[in-house]
Amino acid sequence: MWPLIVPLLSTFPAATGLVAKDGETGRLPALGWNSWNAFFCDINEKKFLDAAEQLVNLGLKEAGYNYVNIDDCWSIKSHRDNNTDRMIPDPERFPEGIAGTAKKIHDMGLKIGIYSSAGTHTCAGYPASLNYEKVDADTFAEWEIDYLKYDNCNVPGDWADECNFCIPDSTTPPHGPYPNGTCPTLQNECPAGYDWSKSKSAERYRRMRDALEATDRTILYSLCQWGTAGVQKWGNETSMSWRATGDITWPGLVAKWSRIIELLNLCSFNLDTTDFWGHSDADMLEVGNGDLTPAETRSHFALWAAMKSPLLIGTDLKKISSGNVEILKNKYLLAFNQDPVIGKPATPYKWGTNPDHTFNATWPAEYWSGESNDGILVLMSNWGESAAKRSAVWSEVPRLEKDASYKLTDVWTGNDLGCHFGDYSVEVGPHDTAAFLISGKCTRRGMLGQRTAWRDWTA
Repeated sequence: MWPLIVPLLSTFPAATGLVAKDGETGRLPALGWNSWNAFFCDINEKKFLDAAEQLVNLGLKEAGYNYVNIDDCWSIKSHRDNNTDRMIPDPERFPEGIAGTAKKIHDMGLKIGIYSSAGTHTCAGYPASLNYEKVDADTFAEWEIDYLKYDNCNVPGDWADECNFCIPDSTTPPHGPYPNGTCPTLQNECPAGYDWSKSKSAERYRRMRDALEATDRTILYSLCQWGTAGVQKWGNETSMSWRATGDITWPGLVAKWSRIIELLNLCSFNLDTTDFWGHSDADMLEVGNGDLTPAETRSHFALWAAMKSPLLIGTDLKKISSGNVEILKNKYLLAFNQDPVIGKPATPYKWGTNPDHTFNATWPAEYWSGESNDGILVLMSNWGESAAKRSAVWSEVPRLEKDASYKLTDVWTGNDLGCHFGDYSVEVGPHDTAAFLISGKCTRRGMLGQRTAWRDWTA
């Protein structure tokens, strides 16, 4: 057992962010499945029921994945109901309505999510919720929805912010400095110290928050602001999770390793406000999509889990490989992501190849660590094209003592790596990530005079 002094769960303060009515939903990152990365608008009820069945059959439900989330394109595109103003589920896609699908999902012991946008239309051009927050929140509650993804498309001019926050992209730090002193998408820069919680963007999302709170149902509120409008400053008090980035994929784009690395780089600078009931969302998983190698898939999942991002599977679960299922079910990474005692994420403690705090869209931080109830999780990545040695030095890892020996477990294999004094080194393949858990100190059995002999210790 890791020698930490931690308070009992019940002694934690309520939260620094939004707390659900049931006091539990959204406390930890959401785990589940979402339709967008796999199917985009090509959806119908059967695909959601198939996904739900696969969550059960593949053991993913048992591992904690319990949300089955409907993304864009679920309603009639042309209009709302003329009498009630409600959005109308597409009767061809959902013959028994969303409520009928929800019942079937609930009967499997799972939860269901829905999608809308804080604009006049969704990103795919379907009716959205700006100025219809109450009727839509009441409708979602009546349909027994458990989760709302709330996007940022088609915002009318009268809701435009008075000034602009730089929209981060693959080359632009979200808080500057900007290349050559400019931001590519910046038109009217906000003054220093501008309070983004008072912006129109924040107000658009608060309106749906308040509408959901006024219902008699607990619905996890997932804000999709794409990392813009200073959302890291106000997302925590508005929702249970907020997007830290633009999309990881979109129609016409297959899963790309380069995009995953871009988002990891962005997220590494935006983890300060992640804790219980508030999670900086790195976007949905691409595990099982595109031509990602096993090494790239491991790195993608490991860092998303370590950052305590929501983990929403985005592939066709009827086609997923057994190897990718095992990555998604990794018990050490899921335990860290879902830790009930410590809510803070892993963060970079050293950038490695680059100087610390370097913003680099193609070569993010390589050395990460985070505290958990089970020990210290350490991740060492190699973003190069050939195998390279990576070393974790105890004097550099937060909360470790430089002149101590620690017991290590390999996160990927579960193998006991024994006791290591002062550091641990391993060769890491291209685009791969070595991950290990330090579960406690070792006691010395003997010392032969060489530093390497200190490795012959026992827990």
